[in-house]
Amino acid sequence: MNVLMALFLGVVQGITEFLPISSSGHLAIFQNFLNMDYDEDAHLLFEVLVHLGTLISIIAVYRVEIMEMIKDGLDYLRLKSDSNKDEPVVLKPPARALLFIVIGTLPLFLTLFFMSAITQLFFNTFFIGFALIITGCLLFVATKFITQGNKTDKTMSLIDAIFIGMAQAIAVLPGLSRSGTTIAVGLSRGLSGAFAVRFSLLLSIPAVVGATIVTLIRAFMSDYPVFAMLLTYLAGFVVAAAVGFLAIQFIRRIMAKGMFGNFAYYCWGVGALTIILSFFF
Repeated sequence: MNVLMALFLGVVQGITEFLPISSSGHLAIFQNFLNMDYDEDAHLLFEVLVHLGTLISIIAVYRVEIMEMIKDGLDYLRLKSDSNKDEPVVLKPPARALLFIVIGTLPLFLTLFFMSAITQLFFNTFFIGFALIITGCLLFVATKFITQGNKTDKTMSLIDAIFIGMAQAIAVLPGLSRSGTTIAVGLSRGLSGAFAVRFSLLLSIPAVVGATIVTLIRAFMSDYPVFAMLLTYLAGFVVAAAVGFLAIQFIRRIMAKGMFGNFAYYCWGVGALTIILSFFF
């Protein structure tokens, strides 16, 4: 991997991680059709760093909300342990959001049983194209046929969190956008547009942290000299963080303007093109 490839992959990761167009699908398309000289096992540290870059993007944008969730969550646990049984302890909205993020993350553990089969799909460009078309359909239906609700962290329910968490688990399939699927399901459950985006992005934090830890362990256990290209990898890390920050701001603005569903056309176009190219490559 050279610096240009690291920068390119960092840009792709930063853009597609948050926009509803499937980061895994785009990376798989590039690697399959362009025959990119990219050995994932040889560049495990790079995988760790670009994911950390996108994680930093989320934390930078939602740092205030994250601190509130942690503070109110700890306060609730402290008050719950110190209070009498007859004394009710109110779960504040930020703490409720934190609880629902934890609950929404649980379905991801089910995907561990199917990882070998899911990994094979990254080489099936026909499936990836079809999944992108499905992503487009979800975005189109959620924004064009479903009236936007007004649920926030004050009013969303446990069932809402479970449905969104299940959507995130299904979106590990390449071509299904994690952000697009979870936001679409959130909108269908009556979440407001702004909160659907925020909850979706905050929900990705445990998933990214978990994937980063697993990949980091693999990197240290690998026979490859994972630190040999550290400076090149850091270039991709910085770009992924910067582009990811801009992508989050962009998707929030697009949702506020009611244009989120327009990403459906992009997903349909790329999905159809990918299916067509699958017959020739």
